[in-house]
Amino acid sequence: MKKIIFLSVCAGCAIICFSFIPDGKKTWNAPPSSASKTNPQKTISTESISDGKALYAKHCQSCHGKSGKGDGTKAFELKTEPGDFSKSIFQSQSDGAIFYKISEGRDDMPSFRKKIADANDIWNIVNYVRTLKK
Repeated sequence: MKKIIFLSVCAGCAIICFSFIPDGKKTWNAPPSSASKTNPQKTISTESISDGKALYAKHCQSCHGKSGKGDGTKAFELKTEPGDFSKSIFQSQSDGAIFYKISEGRDDMPSFRKKIADANDIWNIVNYVRTLKK
């Protein structure tokens, strides 16, 4: 009987201890005021997508990969996973949230607020990454 109680206590302690170990993935949520921002480009033109693709190739592709799967040439150097833009978890985000993340950055993801100063260019990247869904 003492053995069963002892094992139960040990199992309970192990469960509690392991529940506090982070899994290495932090969620990244844009502030509500940014996430609710609407894309000013009501109709997404082929020109916007083309411009976004060119900017993506210049600024994003080295980490996020050509098809946005997080497999760029620099991805292995990062401490944080660059993510997969083709997955529904990414695609379910609002345009405003994606715009915010490109503009502000976090951890290994740099802020592009200064490098891409024209907000329309960032919206073009948002429009392009929308085309990367499965």
